[in-house]
Amino acid sequence: MAKPRFPAPDHDHQACLSASLERAESAYVEAGGRLTELRASVLRELAASHQALGAYDVIQRLSAAGRRVAPISVYRALDSLLEVGLVHRIESRNAFIACHEAHDESRPILFLVCDACGTVAESGEEGLNEALGNAARNAKFTLDDTVLEMTGLCEHCAGREGTRGH
Repeated sequence: MAKPRFPAPDHDHQACLSASLERAESAYVEAGGRLTELRASVLRELAASHQALGAYDVIQRLSAAGRRVAPISVYRALDSLLEVGLVHRIESRNAFIACHEAHDESRPILFLVCDACGTVAESGEEGLNEALGNAARNAKFTLDDTVLEMTGLCEHCAGREGTRGH
């Protein structure tokens, strides 16, 4: 059975959270850095859902949990988490998601963003890499980074009536 790209609305995030924190420990050891308490807290907030969160959303969640942090500290933590590949930036939302899968950095990542519930799924389809590479070669263009975002409705929201707002 194929892994669903979009978790069910009642999905238990504990497994995602545990896996993200385990990967974080390894990623920082490999990078010669350290998973600080703040970095772990920021990652925990992002991994606790599959929705993209802005830096101020993270700050608000940390504050609700009784932790006061300066915005610059959260931005630094996000930059560090991005650098070691533990989070992704969703440009169209100016927000971040926890990376729930290991990625081959040479392959493009496609983010599927649900307009209704805000859930983001990662996809690394096989043919996508070849098609994008061919398009770049045909245009004599050298790719530095390939991140794509598509918006629409996830499988859970598509079945609900009246969820499409446009």
